Amino acid sequence: MNNLQFGIDLGGTKTEIIVLDDNGHKHFGQRVPTPADSYPDILQTMAALVAQAEQALATKAKHLGVGAPGTPFGHQGRLKNANTTCLIGQPLAADLQSLLNIPVTVENDANCLVLSEATDGAGANASVVFGVILGTGVGGALAINGQLVNGPNRITGEWGHNPLPHWSGQMVSPNPRPCYCGLTDCIETYLCGKGLCQTYSDVNPDVMPINNASLIAKAATEADPTAQRALNRYWDMLSRSLATVINVVDPDVIVFAGGLSQLPGLCTEVHARLSKHVFGKDMHTRLAVAAHGDASGVRGAAWLGQAP
Repeated sequence: MNNLQFGIDLGGTKTEIIVLDDNGHKHFGQRVPTPADSYPDILQTMAALVAQAEQALATKAKHLGVGAPGTPFGHQGRLKNANTTCLIGQPLAADLQSLLNIPVTVENDANCLVLSEATDGAGANASVVFGVILGTGVGGALAINGQLVNGPNRITGEWGHNPLPHWSGQMVSPNPRPCYCGLTDCIETYLCGKGLCQTYSDVNPDVMPINNASLIAKAATEADPTAQRALNRYWDMLSRSLATVINVVDPDVIVFAGGLSQLPGLCTEVHARLSKHVFGKDMHTRLAVAAHGDASGVRGAAWLGQAP
C-alpha cells in the first residue's frame, strides 16, 4: 500500500495510533494505556504501536506524526509546557527518529486537532480555522489555508493563558484562581472542567460541590437553579473570551473539541452571546463541534506527514 499516513496521539492516559490513506480512510487503529511517568516506556510503547501497524498492513512507515501534550521548542525540539511531566525537556522527535529510523514530526495536540478539522473535518474548505480544546485544560491552535501557523515562541493559539476578560457590575469569582503557568485568573482556570465546577460552587456556596462538569450540565437540564446559573456564567465567560480571539484573528470557523465541547447547546448558547462582544456587533464566524470527535487529534497527527 502506498501513501499511508501514520499518526500517534500521545495522551496522558492513552496512546493511540492511526493509519490513513490520502483520502482520509482509516486502515489501522489501536489504543493502549500510556505508561505512567516513564519516558523510556513511552518511547517503547509508541515504537511497538508502529510495529503492529506495519505488520498488520504489510508495509513500512515512511513518516510518523505525533501529537503530544506539550510543545517542541528550540533546535533540538525539546518539549515544554507538557501536562505529562516526564516529557518536559525531552527531544521526543529525535529519540523516536533514532528508534524507528524514519522521519518523525511532533506537534502540540491542539495543533493536531485544528489540522485534522481543517483538512477533512468541520473546518474543511474554510480559509481560517481556529481550534479550541475545552477539557482538563483550555488550548487552541490556528490553521490558515490548511496549514498550521506556528510563531517564533511556538504558542500560536494559546488563548487559554490570556487573562479572563472581566466585566463591571458582576463578580466573576470571589477568589483569584491561580494557574499552573504561574499567572492568576487565566481563561483556562474558568473554562476548563475544573473551572466550571468551581463556578458552580461560587454561585451558591451553600450547595454540595459537584466535581464533574457533565453532571452540572445534567443538573441544569433538570432545572437545578445553581447549575443553570453556573452554565449561564460559563457561556458568558466563553463568549467574552472568544470575542478577543475573533477580534484579532477573525476566523471563518471556530471548532470545539475536548470533553466540554459535548456540553448540550454549546454552539447555540455561545453564538447567541458573541455578537454582544465582538467589535462592530456583527458576528459571522461559524461555530462547530469537531467532526471527528476524540479522533481528531490522532488524525491530525497522521496528516503531519503531508505538511510541506
